[in-house]
Amino acid sequence: MKSILMKTALILAAAFLAWNVSGQEKGRPDRDTLRIVSEFTLPSTPDSLSAYLDTVEVKKKMVINDYSMIGLQYGMNISQVSWNPSMRQKSLFFPYNFGIFYTRYGKMFGYMPYFGFQAGIIYTKEGYSFKPDDETEAWPDLGGPYSGVRQAVMDVIEVPLLAHIHVDFWKMKLLADIGFFVGYRLNIERSGQDIDPAIANSFIDTDRRFDYGIKGGAGFAFVFDPVEIHFTAMYKYSMGTLHQPDYYSTYYYRYSYPSNIVFSVGLHFQLTKRTGMTKHQLRREAKEQAGLTMSLDFSMPETEAREQ
Repeated sequence: MKSILMKTALILAAAFLAWNVSGQEKGRPDRDTLRIVSEFTLPSTPDSLSAYLDTVEVKKKMVINDYSMIGLQYGMNISQVSWNPSMRQKSLFFPYNFGIFYTRYGKMFGYMPYFGFQAGIIYTKEGYSFKPDDETEAWPDLGGPYSGVRQAVMDVIEVPLLAHIHVDFWKMKLLADIGFFVGYRLNIERSGQDIDPAIANSFIDTDRRFDYGIKGGAGFAFVFDPVEIHFTAMYKYSMGTLHQPDYYSTYYYRYSYPSNIVFSVGLHFQLTKRTGMTKHQLRREAKEQAGLTMSLDFSMPETEAREQ
C-alpha cells in the first residue's frame, strides 16, 4: 500500500513540474531552430573531435531517382498460331526482332521506386508452318481461298506499351513487364502445294492485317551507369485473328491467333541520373545551405533568411 502511495505521489509531482515548466516556457519568446543549433558545440580539440567522429555510424543507402532511358533491342522469336479447329504444326524460328524503346521510371505513392512504363516500336517476323499427320501423312488444310497453304511468313510492325517493374541491387536489377500491343502486318509470303498465285505474296480481302494483344515477361539487367544491358524473355499473344472467321463457312467459323516467345538483349542509355542527387536537388540544397549560412551570420530564423 505504501509503495502504491509513493508511486502516486511521484507521478503527481512529475506532472506538476512538467506543468510548471510548460507555463514558464509559454512566457518566454519562442526559440527558433537557429538558437538551438547555435548552442550546439562540437568537441574543441582535434583528438576529441576525431574520437567523436569515430563513434558516428554512417550507413550508405542507394536511392533510385525517377529517371528515363532510351535503348535499342535485338532479339529472336519462336512463332506459331493457335488454331480453331486445331491444326498440326511446328514452330518457326526467326532471328529478326529489332526495336527502339523509351523507358520512364517513377516512384509509386512517392516512395516506392520500383515502377515505370516502357513504350517502343518493333519490327519482327511471325508465321506458321503445318506438318503432316504421322499415321495418314495427310496435311492440314485451311480450305477456301487458302487451300494448299502449308507455311506463311509475315513482316510485322508492333507498338507495345508495358508496365515495367524493377528491383535494383548491386550493379544489377530484376525486371518484369506486362501490358498490351498493337501491330500491323506489312506483307506475307505463303508457300505450299498448288496454292493460288494471287495469295502467294499478297494479302486478300479475307485477311486481317491489324493486330493487337497482350504481352508480358521477365528478365535481368547489368547496370554500368549511364548504360544498362537488359536480357528479357517475353510471351506475346495476339487477339487479332489472321483471317475473317467466316472465310470458309458462314456457319462454322475458323480462328487463328498468332503467339510468340521472344528472347532479346537491349542496350539502354540513361537520359537522367539513376542514383545520386540530380541538378534540381543540388540547386535546392545549395539554396537551403545559403539560407542556413545567412541565418547564422545575421541571427535570424532560417525561413526569413531564405526569403531574403
